[in-house]
Amino acid sequence: MKYTTIIFDCDGTLLDTLTDLKNAVNHVLAAHDFPVRSNAEVKRALGNGVEHLLRESLPTSVTENEIPPLLSEFKEYYGEHLQDFTSPYDGILNVLDALRAEGYKLAIVSNKIQEGVTPLAKNYFGDRLPVAIGERPNLQRKPAPDMVLQALRELDSTQEESVYIGDSEVDVATARNSKLECIGVTWGFREESLHQELGVKYIARKPADILDIMKLLNQ
Repeated sequence: MKYTTIIFDCDGTLLDTLTDLKNAVNHVLAAHDFPVRSNAEVKRALGNGVEHLLRESLPTSVTENEIPPLLSEFKEYYGEHLQDFTSPYDGILNVLDALRAEGYKLAIVSNKIQEGVTPLAKNYFGDRLPVAIGERPNLQRKPAPDMVLQALRELDSTQEESVYIGDSEVDVATARNSKLECIGVTWGFREESLHQELGVKYIARKPADILDIMKLLNQ
């Protein structure tokens, strides 16, 4: 196979985490009498990690010094509630099983904090995704290539043989910065039009499309 390795984004690609993330945001906002956010507002703020999500959700009157304790509140609440409503998108587990059966090496690379990525990967995917890279102090977050390159090192794979799959503009930029082929998915937190505007060549509209695209790429 020309391509042997697939790196997946997590939120909006493998897992529907929107409700749990929105609930964590709104828990912090309500506790401080700030206006709460809708699904659409939270969706727009996702993709760049939890600090960005919270900053985008807070009122502009909040000062820089007030953000660290609010972020700690968010992380504590989300750490206790990150599996209340989260679930894999329909068909994802079957796709991962099919890819593994065909011999692909698989990993997650997410801007979610490592303390969130590790339990989610284990509890929802078992051993399907043996490498799961989240936000760590020593790695720049996506769209920098650092996290992807770390995953490839752990998988003993090269950029030339690897594909990156994600749902957002951050993921498209990550694939390009990492010099990986990109597959955009449309069931997550962004519309298909975004991928088209960004020039993504391969677009999956349902999880099973990933299998067809990988066959095409390996022809």
